[in-house]
Amino acid sequence: MTSGAGAPGGLDRDTLRADLADVLGERPEDIGDDDDLRDLGLDSIRLMSLVETWRARGAKAEFADLAEAGPTPTVRAWSAHLSGH
Repeated sequence: MTSGAGAPGGLDRDTLRADLADVLGERPEDIGDDDDLRDLGLDSIRLMSLVETWRARGAKAEFADLAEAGPTPTVRAWSAHLSGH
């Protein structure tokens, strides 16, 4: 898998995927760029945890923005949102 462009706070696509895998109990390589993260178990509590982790690293992550980024929450949609694209 290839990384997306670097985002503020070091949140490139691979980092997003690794953090998601950690909270979802998955292996990073099992989370595709376009997988619906809700189907993998993402819920509001896990999203809030991720947002706090990413904020602590300096990212400008907002719960509401990520919950509404793209038609479905995916690594690709979040990576684009967090990198400003």
